[in-house]
Amino acid sequence: MYTIRKWGSVSLSLALSVALLAACSGKNGGNAGNGGAAPSADAGPSASASASDDLKPIKLTFFDKNTGDAFTNDVAQEITKRTGVTVEIQQPTGNPAEKLNLMLASDDLPDVVLMDRSSDIVNKYIAAGALVPLDDLIEKYGPNVKEMYGDILNKTRYTDGKNYYLSNWYGYEEGEPVFGFNLKMDILKELAPDKAEGGQPFTADEFEDLLKRFKEKYPTINGKPTIPLTMDGSNMGAVTGTFKGMFGMKTYFETDGKLQYDVEDPKYREMILYMNKLYREGLIDTDWAINKKEAWLQKLSSGAVFGTPGAYWDLGDANTALKKEGGPEKQFYDYKVVGPGVDPAKTTYGPKGSLGWDAIGITKANRDPERTMKFIDFLASEEGQYLLMWGVEGKHWDLKDGKHVPRPEVLEGFKNDWSNFSKTSGIRKWTWFIKGGKGTDGTVYDLAGRYERNEVDKMAIKNLADSTWRTDTYDNLGPQGGTPEALVSQKVNDIMTQSITKAIIAKSEAESSAILDQMLSEMKAAGSEKIEKIINENYKQRLSLWQ
Repeated sequence: MYTIRKWGSVSLSLALSVALLAACSGKNGGNAGNGGAAPSADAGPSASASASDDLKPIKLTFFDKNTGDAFTNDVAQEITKRTGVTVEIQQPTGNPAEKLNLMLASDDLPDVVLMDRSSDIVNKYIAAGALVPLDDLIEKYGPNVKEMYGDILNKTRYTDGKNYYLSNWYGYEEGEPVFGFNLKMDILKELAPDKAEGGQPFTADEFEDLLKRFKEKYPTINGKPTIPLTMDGSNMGAVTGTFKGMFGMKTYFETDGKLQYDVEDPKYREMILYMNKLYREGLIDTDWAINKKEAWLQKLSSGAVFGTPGAYWDLGDANTALKKEGGPEKQFYDYKVVGPGVDPAKTTYGPKGSLGWDAIGITKANRDPERTMKFIDFLASEEGQYLLMWGVEGKHWDLKDGKHVPRPEVLEGFKNDWSNFSKTSGIRKWTWFIKGGKGTDGTVYDLAGRYERNEVDKMAIKNLADSTWRTDTYDNLGPQGGTPEALVSQKVNDIMTQSITKAIIAKSEAESSAILDQMLSEMKAAGSEKIEKIINENYKQRLSLWQ
């Protein structure tokens, strides 16, 4: 039988033992916490006191940019049962980045904060002293953290050598796709039956022709004007990441070991001009730049859109709705498009890092960082990972012959309605300190995403598994948050973001190219060369540190 550490029973027995010993020896035996015996004043911290403290109910406020649901489902209740910790989830209905900046500026911080690890907001929080160093806490209270994260802790240190956050979704997974061109299978089988089953990429010309033929054949669907290609304007990283993959570009334009902004790569101009051509030909949604995620998903769910760039998992809600209405072939599937002169094997659709997508830190507002680290250590442990990602033993899964085995109704729940089942059961809802890969028994940690791959996943792997590449050495090379250089870097990034959108929707190729020229000029005037110098210094330092 699978043995699970029962925090309550262990703590109770230890507390009773200490109380008995204290009574016999005449030591001070006053109440501590919820009735456990307090250690003598000269005894120092004891295991029994720690165990008793672990039972004491506490509430932690947790800002999670990924979810805003109440911490009440089965998994949440089990976490509280095991740790004594109740979590109050804080997540804005608007832009998480804006909320994070507001919390920092107003000094109104939660106990724990989860944010985009690649964003400069992490450095801002560290530079402002809003996050507490975790090294001593990990050393004292985080044995599972040390074991599970391993060398990742070394690679996510700040410039002062300390760890201020723990990565989320860390660990490298070979052959797992990220971005691609998601196309409706039923339409693709009509227009390009030889490519619909996957395994053969589209050329840029073939893709353009495919969009044109869709527009000609289907001016409307179900009485709605059709859209050959729409995009999520609120997620420019996914938009440009997909098209960059088509042209084989990475985070930076690297020549002779020197890094420059990706927009300085000649291929980047070629990419933007290609996108502009698609836009001018009416093949890209005219409203794409103002699409928020909800509007984007609604358009995809309508059945009137043929394709969209981005990560295939981001289309989950739309695909669920389409599949319910018309079966598997109504869904969007991930395909590879190859830019002119690019080797299909050297496309870069799959930026994958081992350092994680998110950063989770304990803030200075937290009144009990020690207890919080114990809570984190449980969640980060293999036991905690299976609870977060598989659910409760005996209810959602069983241990058979030493292996985790999901119950059929759980697999069925994710197949039928991923979002709703995750929300009600709690499985894969609280994705904190998540590690990619497999546990010691050989089963994957990510039950819903990796245990049984659905038809959409399988197609993405078939078409894009060879397009993954490691991003670790390029992560977070910019200036330290809160410095004058960081402000310059932000200004340069703002110039790029605004200019790229304008270049894509320009009225002519000449206008699009002129916008790019002006962008490069404005970037240089704003100080881009100074920032590139810092990026290269940090790059060299990182390569040296990791050797």
